[in-house]
Amino acid sequence: MPDSIDIEVVYGLPNKQSLLSLKVSKDSTVEQAIEISGIQQLYADIDLQVNKVGVWNRTCKLTDRLSDGARIEIYRPLVADPKEVRKRRAEKAKDEGRADKVTGGRPNPMKAAKLTKTDEG
Repeated sequence: MPDSIDIEVVYGLPNKQSLLSLKVSKDSTVEQAIEISGIQQLYADIDLQVNKVGVWNRTCKLTDRLSDGARIEIYRPLVADPKEVRKRRAEKAKDEGRADKVTGGRPNPMKAAKLTKTDEG
């Protein structure tokens, strides 16, 4: 096809991934390329009004134009907020003594030994 570019469309689930290589017109948008790829017929859970998309790990709009070699990625919605998960994990580590209650870092065993000697005093 004259004036065409080579692109890829990718989507993955924990147990199944697809990478589709195709040629599209050089003035195609992200949305047009996704539709042409037919990936939405393979995965019924893809909803372009819900799923975010990106090109090479950078989010983009469905109306963005593509360049040769572009890899369109369709992202699944997050199950949990990563910040909230990290916060809960840090609080658990502090409660279990695996993290310093002040700094949040790993406990310093030398500091703990000094406190014990001083307390025995």
